[in-house]
Amino acid sequence: MLAPGSRPPLRIAMIGTRGVPAAYGGFETAVEEIGSRLADLGHEVTVYCRRGTGARPRTHLGMRLVHLPALRVKVAETLSHSALSVAHVAFSRGHDAAFVFNAANSPFVPALRVRGIPTAVHVDGLEWKRDKWSGAGKRYYRFAERFAVRTADALIADAQGIADYYDSEYGAETELLAYGTRILRAQPAQPLAAVGLEPGRFHLVVARFEPENHVDVIIDGYRRSGATLPLVVVGSAPYAAEYTRRVEALAEGDGRIRLLGGVFDQDLLDALYAHALSYAHGHSVGGTNPSLLRAMGAATTVLAWDVGFNREVLGHDGRYFADAESAARGFEAAEADPGLCGSIGVALQERAERLYDWDDVASGYERLATRLARGHSIRTAPRTAIASPVDSREPS
Repeated sequence: MLAPGSRPPLRIAMIGTRGVPAAYGGFETAVEEIGSRLADLGHEVTVYCRRGTGARPRTHLGMRLVHLPALRVKVAETLSHSALSVAHVAFSRGHDAAFVFNAANSPFVPALRVRGIPTAVHVDGLEWKRDKWSGAGKRYYRFAERFAVRTADALIADAQGIADYYDSEYGAETELLAYGTRILRAQPAQPLAAVGLEPGRFHLVVARFEPENHVDVIIDGYRRSGATLPLVVVGSAPYAAEYTRRVEALAEGDGRIRLLGGVFDQDLLDALYAHALSYAHGHSVGGTNPSLLRAMGAATTVLAWDVGFNREVLGHDGRYFADAESAARGFEAAEADPGLCGSIGVALQERAERLYDWDDVASGYERLATRLARGHSIRTAPRTAIASPVDSREPS
């Protein structure tokens, strides 16, 4: 565990996500895991949360929470909330550093810096490649990438592929700080009874319903396969009705396919990850994906979309697909040799424990916040490669 008091306490703001408690996606999980550890170290961490209809706790795991509204419109929800959050930070008592998540929020960075708050932008994946964005949306994301490079004091990448992209495209250095995961051992299976499942006797998909996550391809492949164990699909999408209808239409009429929708019960999610025979991961655009790491931490064999980001995370123990036919073969192979699936899952868990530790990730964020507070900025410093022990990744 991290040792408290190893550095002077800092006042840190975390902006640009839906906030905590984490119940939505990767950014929220990262904020909860990193922010709580920074708070345990004695830092004053403020997390900006989108105001919803539920409870609005003032604190969570040692973090101070600020709840602000957002426009419930696809193109404006993130930006409207981030604008209010940045205004709140800029006119609150001083912060030593700010972490802004999502490159789309980079236009707000100057408002922080003009108030003397050094800012790092977590650039996430290559959002402009997502089909959900129109031509204008894609152009905005390309603009936001460039703006982040020109204005932020530091850029954070969660995968080597993202770091390589910013280096080749913009000549910009990044802090390589991947996500972590929890290691699940002897995970209780009782929650599965509530959804009628048995340990080791189902396949799992957990994904937001977006074209780049290929949920439709996974379901199509499963339908073509001779698999007999059910396919359990966890996920939804607030702004993708057409794609959701496509997923539902593909699943319709096949009694083997179970669409559970969004699942926010973390005990049930842990049981699903830990007791699936296989986990199918269709994400193709983002960097290091928390859902993928969660499956690895649960010792579950993974069938992943064949793209560099996923190969970087899984290494030699991953199984890959690129279309419905290869997905079908993957499901059939898993059912043909459950023992091999178990061995592969254990190897993936060992890899996750070795390379994706939240304590190490939080230490990287603490070091970066300390350097920012002391005046570090890529906008003024000579260009050098940034590395630290947490950044190193063994060859795949």
